[in-house]
Amino acid sequence: MIKARINQIEVEVPEGTSILDAARQVQVKIPTLCKHKDLLATAACGICIVRNKGGNKLIRACCTPLENGMEITTHDREIVDVRRSTLELILSNHPQACLTCGRNGECELQSLAADFNIPMESIKRYVKDTPPDRSTGSIILEFQKCIKCGRCIQVCQEMQNVWALSFLERGINTRMAPAGDITLAESPCVKCGQCSAHCPTGAIVENDETAEVWRALHDPDKVCVVQIAPSVRVTVGEAFGLPPGTNLTKKLYAGLRRLGFKAVFDTNFSADVTIVEEASEFIERFVHKRGQLPLITSCCPSWTDFMEKRHYDFIDNFSTAKSPQQMLGVLAKTYYAKKLGIDPAKMYVVSIMPCTAKKYELSRTEEMYASGHKDVDVALTTRELARMLKQSGIEFLQLADGAADSILGDYSGAGTIFGATGGVMEAAVRTAYFYATGKKLEKVELESIRGLQGVKEGTVVVGGAPIRVAVAHGLANVEQVLDRVREARNAGRETPYHFIEVMACPGGCIGGGGQPYGVDNERRKLRTAGLYQDDRDCSIRFSHENPEVIRLYQEFLGKPLGQRAHELLHTRYTARPVYKR
Repeated sequence: MIKARINQIEVEVPEGTSILDAARQVQVKIPTLCKHKDLLATAACGICIVRNKGGNKLIRACCTPLENGMEITTHDREIVDVRRSTLELILSNHPQACLTCGRNGECELQSLAADFNIPMESIKRYVKDTPPDRSTGSIILEFQKCIKCGRCIQVCQEMQNVWALSFLERGINTRMAPAGDITLAESPCVKCGQCSAHCPTGAIVENDETAEVWRALHDPDKVCVVQIAPSVRVTVGEAFGLPPGTNLTKKLYAGLRRLGFKAVFDTNFSADVTIVEEASEFIERFVHKRGQLPLITSCCPSWTDFMEKRHYDFIDNFSTAKSPQQMLGVLAKTYYAKKLGIDPAKMYVVSIMPCTAKKYELSRTEEMYASGHKDVDVALTTRELARMLKQSGIEFLQLADGAADSILGDYSGAGTIFGATGGVMEAAVRTAYFYATGKKLEKVELESIRGLQGVKEGTVVVGGAPIRVAVAHGLANVEQVLDRVREARNAGRETPYHFIEVMACPGGCIGGGGQPYGVDNERRKLRTAGLYQDDRDCSIRFSHENPEVIRLYQEFLGKPLGQRAHELLHTRYTARPVYKR
């Protein structure tokens, strides 16, 4: 252990701990704009400078390990003056557009400027007139607001292994841009939004479509309905000052009705439908030997995009089941519309999602129009929903609890854990076990595939046969799983896994690119705990036991994997290599 002093406070930390992290342990905040808890230090911003007694220069706390006997000063007149000057230099290359910026009130640069009492209007600005990149329809790059911290590039290259973003040029001309200086849509970008989740400013934000939804809500000719993704219920509270993991399901139902939606559905319901289809698909492959193993989940649009671009040799392994978002959209405009006598052409389906890639998914292929119309009209992120609730004047946290529409709203515990890494696999195993054996799985909580380890493995014995499963989250972790499968395939050996779950974002949807800002592993754990508690609180914990799902198949779909289910609930994939050999 390393023993030292920070601002005269004794501190003892493991060897290799940075001064920045050591200071946090004794409740000393050293300001920084480039260091994020998810990422390695780059010392890019220069704001975290501190002084070591006896040293002849200021050192950067984010990348300097604390050593035995150090006596660190984090704040004195010179240090504060240097930090202030550095901030003023950064602000001189930053537009004064706080009031119209999507990060207003949640911007780390804005917050630091306030902490240092820097009068924004006094800063002389030297900002290049660079137009934003809106090419993906999901994410917007506001180049003028970039402070060159490098977080987005680290995330894109190291955490996600996508390599869509990079630094271009040198010296004072250095800038962040899609690799090769092309548009983001032309790059390998998979629209996961982790760049926006980690950006300290408004340089990378989601494509805000709240104005379009407001117009629809005020249109008397439209019947606006809404669905809420599993993870949103345990994250939206953060935008209103509540701790991560606080479950606001019933408040969301009430708030969305107050906004003007005629029906409120829960994507947990269609997650149950997804499991019924996906588990049936697995049984077809594993038990009846019809199709390739391993079966790979496909409910994450960033992952399917990544697969089509980089791992298209696994297309035949992909589940053809649509994501819960798309399943609920098509069921709303067919099953629900028919039951209530609503013209589907007048229905306007909005989804509230943790994910920027969901904006891309809703027009990904022609199967996303299976109802004869666009199945989901608009996808909003959790952040966009929070803005709408605040704009509406609704005292959201004071609302009496509401309820979802039962037809597409009742859900099982298996549906709600979709929002956490490992949750889709756990839900699928619960139902696949029943389909294979006719018995209920006794131990429903699969601890081996829970948690934040990048790759998790487990085995479930079904009818005497072991099912080997793997779970990966964060796209950089996918490679080792797929490489093991390729290696076995090329050697003619049995596949190491029968079932694989992949989520693009670390932690799964609870860490999605459209969730409230400030994500790190501490928040991921709390958000995940909220979903697992919701699962435990549910009277039904198996997707196939959901009475409304059973009724849906009896009245409308027929049987899982049947003709109508295939027409409405399944999709296809196409190889789309970014770099053709």
